[in-house]
Amino acid sequence: MWDAAQGALEDLLEDEYPTMQLRPQKDRLQVFQTLATFYLRYLKIFRALEEVYDQIVHPQKRRVVHQVLEGVMGRLVELKNEMVELEYSEFHYFDDILQDFKMTPEDLEVPIPRYFVREKMRALKEREKMLAHILAKGGCQEHKTVPVQFMSVERAVWLLQVSERARQGRLRAHFMKTIRQEEQRRLQGNSSMQDPNQAATCIQKVWRGYRDRRRVNKECLEEMIFLGMIPAQQMTPSPAQLHAQQVESRRHCVQEEHEAEYQKALVNIKESVRSVDGPDIKESLQEQIRQWFLECRDATGKFPDFPSPEDGGSASIFAQKTPEQVAAEFAAKEEEREKMKKSKEEKDKKGNDRKEKKKEKKGKMKGKKGKGDTEEEEKGWKMTPSNFLPTVVEGAKLYKEVWHNRDEKQNFLQHFDAQLVREEKRLEVEEELRVQVDELMRQELKNLKLVVDRDKGKKKKKVKKSSKKKKKKGRKTGKKKKKKEKDLTADSVVSVRVWSSGGDWRTSIWSRRIHSWL
Repeated sequence: MWDAAQGALEDLLEDEYPTMQLRPQKDRLQVFQTLATFYLRYLKIFRALEEVYDQIVHPQKRRVVHQVLEGVMGRLVELKNEMVELEYSEFHYFDDILQDFKMTPEDLEVPIPRYFVREKMRALKEREKMLAHILAKGGCQEHKTVPVQFMSVERAVWLLQVSERARQGRLRAHFMKTIRQEEQRRLQGNSSMQDPNQAATCIQKVWRGYRDRRRVNKECLEEMIFLGMIPAQQMTPSPAQLHAQQVESRRHCVQEEHEAEYQKALVNIKESVRSVDGPDIKESLQEQIRQWFLECRDATGKFPDFPSPEDGGSASIFAQKTPEQVAAEFAAKEEEREKMKKSKEEKDKKGNDRKEKKKEKKGKMKGKKGKGDTEEEEKGWKMTPSNFLPTVVEGAKLYKEVWHNRDEKQNFLQHFDAQLVREEKRLEVEEELRVQVDELMRQELKNLKLVVDRDKGKKKKKVKKSSKKKKKKGRKTGKKKKKKEKDLTADSVVSVRVWSSGGDWRTSIWSRRIHSWL
């Protein structure tokens, strides 16, 4: 049922998207036909998805169905609003379209989703308990003891006499009425025995009156049931219906059990991913960022600027872009910020002059024809953009990519899929660890830049000292001082390729002195 509903939804989306891109339509009947067909098709899909969501047991599948179901319900409301604005009426006639889709008038009723009440049953029960407690407490406070009224003996005797005389009068009247009815029956019986035809007509009259009254009451009851003013009489369910009700209630219990298991697994799997895969994720992120440092230095000749947390941090670096493109983007952003401050005033002045000139030219070129064209273009109906179609499309895409061709022969009881949970939690853990790694790599990049700047400063000083020494060498004769051996690789950045546990060469960077590192 889920597969059939998703297939119908894909066909409907393929038919609906071209209508949004059409030009404004002027034929009102055609517009209503398109809206009505979309409405009925969405209603059919909504009924199927609501049944699926109520009976499916798999917790992850239920979330996908719920997403699509919410989008379809929102789209139904949007289409109904479109038809109301088009026809200026809350009621619409779908007779021809119902015949085309082979639907009955009962199918036009929008059912209330069962999960609206079932998922909020606990909250409703707690609310009822609270209200009952409040009412009981308030009733006890409002209850007051009624004071007993005292009367004299004479007053009490008089009241008893009045009530007893009234009782005897009612009994005497009832007795006289029965005597009079018996006399009338006796007289009628004697006359009917004398005339058989009169007796037959009397019997027919009574029987026909009883039969017609029973028929009229039955027709009146059927009419009231048809109009929905009286609930239909519940007939005893058949054994098949009883079995179906038992299966539905059992599935609801299994849903709750699987949902509880899924919620526990979300916490446990996330903790296991953080403890087991967390160090590897952190190390791989650091190696990727270091490799990006080296590639940017090789491409541009200097280390790049690390993205700020507002720009997304290191996540914005690996958005399928080369280091040259990333460095160019950062440089372009900085240049744009500087230029925007300087050229605002100039652009405002030039823009005002150009706008005035363009308005003059347009005023001359436009005539009566232009005005008529704009008026004609504004007329007509065009479908407003939907706020719920993106959620429907996203849910349909998720179903097609994950669940459509998934093999679940080993999961007959429809428990949650641990692999999918692990993938989701791995992404969450990676996002959490990325923030920590970004802070470390910012500090490391800052240290690298300081080391490189210090090396450049030392090189400049050495060049100046060597030129002075050459001038003084001609004057000096005699003893020569021994020069201290210097470490040429001190305070330099070293790139070492290390064989990682993953089976590939990875580059690591150390910005420390070589002799201390050794």
